[in-house]
Amino acid sequence: MNWSDSSVLITGGTGSFGKKFIETVLHDCPPKRLIIFSRDELKQFEMRERFNEDEHSCLRYFLGDVRDRNRLMRAFDGVDVVVHAAALKQVPAAEYNPMEAINTNVLGAANVIDAAIDRGVKKVIALSTDKAANPINLYGATKLCSDKLFVAANNYSGMHKTRFSVVRYGNVVGSRGSVIPFFLERAKRGRLPVTDPRMTRFWITLDQGVEFVLACLDRMMGGEIFVPKIPSMSVIDLARAVGPDCEIDIVGIRPGEKLHEVMIPEDDAHHAVEHDDYFAVLPTSRGFDPKAYLKSMGGKMCSDGFCYSSDNNQQWLSVEELRTMAGLSGAHA
Repeated sequence: MNWSDSSVLITGGTGSFGKKFIETVLHDCPPKRLIIFSRDELKQFEMRERFNEDEHSCLRYFLGDVRDRNRLMRAFDGVDVVVHAAALKQVPAAEYNPMEAINTNVLGAANVIDAAIDRGVKKVIALSTDKAANPINLYGATKLCSDKLFVAANNYSGMHKTRFSVVRYGNVVGSRGSVIPFFLERAKRGRLPVTDPRMTRFWITLDQGVEFVLACLDRMMGGEIFVPKIPSMSVIDLARAVGPDCEIDIVGIRPGEKLHEVMIPEDDAHHAVEHDDYFAVLPTSRGFDPKAYLKSMGGKMCSDGFCYSSDNNQQWLSVEELRTMAGLSGAHA
């Protein structure tokens, strides 16, 4: 992908991922235009203090909401690549305000797809979550629906040739809403609440997430759900990493939570391909040729019955590795 000659837009550009994405792209591969699309004027103002147009002439700040199709049509004018990171992500908030989550995560995704096709965007990559695989809460269900929309969008982009793919990964260390800042605050009281000592989760850093998305933008053919190979950790070990001297309170699994997270369910294994450092769940539409994908991209088909979940993972983080990963080493937790 020729970044220097491309116009790139990121929805939800003032979030944790968006800030790291902007920082990385400006440093490594500044495009012709880099548009930050988000609905919060205060966050855009604060982001301008760090990344301003005088220093980075490619930057554009664009107020708007993915719920507003007309605004997306205006924002996508002349855009080559869209990274869709806008979403309502808090599980309890989505349970209490279901239509708000649906309006942003599902209908907003449909608006992004329509605007991208109508404006002739070349590539769209959408961020998903492990909670979209076999979802048990509304947030996960909306993201599964969003994933399905983006995969199916390749079937009706028609003469416009817009390609759509999805990136799905686990919990992001240190992002807004991560359990780590919550644990750090609770550690000051000397006690940490843990839902279940058996619970496990996938972990990835913001840097790793951004690098994976950039790599997938180069490798995508359209319709794949890309899943990185990332390590797991038990929540009880996470608590020990953050507050080694704290007492642990077992509080029970909350509504909408799983004991273990899944990124590739067993039912998807028969059309998933394993690569050295990632998996690709291939679309099942007639227009996608798995043999052509394997010939072009390599890899091997996953075996029937395969399931990529946080409890059967081959990679595990130690307490000290998590402390290093989260920038806690040498710090007083």
